[in-house]
Amino acid sequence: MGLSAKPSASARKPRAMPLADVRAFLEALAKANPTPRTELEYADPYTLLVAVVLSAQATDVSVNRATETLFKEAATPAAMVRLGVDGVARHIRSIGLWQGKARNVVALSQLLLDRHDGQVPAEREALEALPGVGRKTANVMLNVAFDEPTMAVDTHIFRLGNRTGLAPGATPRAVEDALLRRIPRAMLRDAHHWLILHGRYVCKARRPECWRCVAMPWCRYPDKVASPAGALPPEEAVQAT
Repeated sequence: MGLSAKPSASARKPRAMPLADVRAFLEALAKANPTPRTELEYADPYTLLVAVVLSAQATDVSVNRATETLFKEAATPAAMVRLGVDGVARHIRSIGLWQGKARNVVALSQLLLDRHDGQVPAEREALEALPGVGRKTANVMLNVAFDEPTMAVDTHIFRLGNRTGLAPGATPRAVEDALLRRIPRAMLRDAHHWLILHGRYVCKARRPECWRCVAMPWCRYPDKVASPAGALPPEEAVQAT
């Protein structure tokens, strides 16, 4: 399939990728990034939970800047409760929705103390009962903190699932369920990171950089974007990173 100069204004719907190509697509990402990990900075399940809650509608870079000072002052549920909403807010004003996030961080910390002896629970139902924690955040926690093969569908994974044909779906939950069915179980935990990072840095929302995509041969996107002058081909781009 050839490359176009730019995405079509009326992008055609890609075909669902055959299962053999799903594996090949992910194996290409795995070869380029054998040990993927979250870009959020954390020390334990509790600090990861706080960072993930803060990351809603915010970049990992902005969250890491905020938590660098926040965690120096409060890195446990008890310390966060003592710091209070105003104290948390003082550290996180640079990220979006900081007022509500400050309240949620303190409230979830109090519930961890009240219900879980200050420990982050490893069960989905208990996680989703915490303020500010929905299905996506629970999936991140289960995947990163507790080594579960879950798939947290953020805006990047939702886009990739549909654009590439990996797992087309009309809603994040539909894409999540399709990815869980279509990705080999042994690859699921790392696939969460491969797809987020690929969507963040290569298969971008406005202009996918198809010319440096190592998985392009298996992608079903019908409007692949041509390389700009001087851009490296996928193999050399990977070696240069």
